[in-house]
Amino acid sequence: MKELQTVLVVDDDQSIAELLRDFLENDGFRVETSYDAAQALAVLKQRTIHCIVLDIMMPGQNGFELCREIRTESNIPILFLSARSDDVDKIRGLAIGGDDYIVKTASPGEIVARVKAVLRRSSSPMESNRRVLDYGRLTLDLSTREVFVDGQSIALTPKEYELLRLFAEHPQYVFSYDQLLDKFWDGVGDKHTVRVHISRLREKMEPDPVHPQYIVNVWGIGYRFRGE
Repeated sequence: MKELQTVLVVDDDQSIAELLRDFLENDGFRVETSYDAAQALAVLKQRTIHCIVLDIMMPGQNGFELCREIRTESNIPILFLSARSDDVDKIRGLAIGGDDYIVKTASPGEIVARVKAVLRRSSSPMESNRRVLDYGRLTLDLSTREVFVDGQSIALTPKEYELLRLFAEHPQYVFSYDQLLDKFWDGVGDKHTVRVHISRLREKMEPDPVHPQYIVNVWGIGYRFRGE
């Protein structure tokens, strides 16, 4: 018998947390609920959690801050849940390690569907021993942290690999210089810091680094991954 997967719902609005619990349980998930970051961290230490639905605006430690803390120890899928629909929060959430971003106007059924989708994409050992992102001549094996160009393995530094993985997992999203600095350099540095690392990455993976096929400039803002 297949083990039920457990979703942790973190939201200071108890009515929303309980509503999501009902819908997720009805779809065959186990559900834990927490109403602030401290409770969520306690649950994560005591239970095996397969996915987190995380509210952003909470008293005390907010969702972004909690995500950062979780990401220091775990790659568990995290779906941000927010009352705000603007792209700034959405891109920030993805840049700091979120796997998806859901606006609270979404129906509970849609949220359940998004939980299922992110769990299918996750590299949980229960589901798959290998997770590969395939973009034609460029392939990332996330289980082994290997990158292949035209079938040949290329050597990347840890920072280069994490940069490439962020882009490859979120094709078409635009990441600003500030967001990349915040995620990979703790906000220390400037645009030149990002440009140097992107340039080195392009030299290793692009057939023509001057005219990149994958990581392209969005002038005045940052970069996006063109995954087609």
